[in-house]
Amino acid sequence: MPGGRPRGYDPEVALEAAMLTFWTQGYEGTALSDLTRAMGMSAPSVYAAFGDKESLFKKAIARYMAGPGAYLGTALEQPTAWGLASTFLHSAVEAVAGEHTPPGCLIVHSALAVNPRSATVQDHLSGLRETGVTTIADRLRSYSGTAGLPPDTDPVALARLLVTLVQGLAVQAASGVPRDQLHTVADQLLTCWPGRED
Repeated sequence: MPGGRPRGYDPEVALEAAMLTFWTQGYEGTALSDLTRAMGMSAPSVYAAFGDKESLFKKAIARYMAGPGAYLGTALEQPTAWGLASTFLHSAVEAVAGEHTPPGCLIVHSALAVNPRSATVQDHLSGLRETGVTTIADRLRSYSGTAGLPPDTDPVALARLLVTLVQGLAVQAASGVPRDQLHTVADQLLTCWPGRED
């Protein structure tokens, strides 16, 4: 029995193109025509393959978090709390100021332009940020002894501080601040880390 009509696009290539378009322009700044042009697909083909714009955006976010935005996982593997903070900040700089990717962060860029019509998108992004805070806080609590933090440290507040700092680095990168300067900023921030390692 003959197979169906051959697919005229590579879904991975198309999704990568969508991710880069959203990363460059943000969710609100990206029109369907931008996506179809970047993906090399017609609007009906995009809808058939990926769903509506919001569905495609969520797929692009998942791709981003599994690729350029996957640095949190590396940070969580560090043996000390200071190592987590250092790896998280410096890896974020590499991600938001990469040589071959748009400057800034896809998630931060999309969260900066708020539109009541895209409340579900904003809720999705907010949920991702809060999950990040919770994950970091849980890992900070897991450290003990010399690998940990001073007893009076609030791990949730510290986790939120780290996420806030990374968001700030992303905004700076999108504004054109060079990568080496952002690494210097990260180093300066780490001098304030409780129980820091010299």
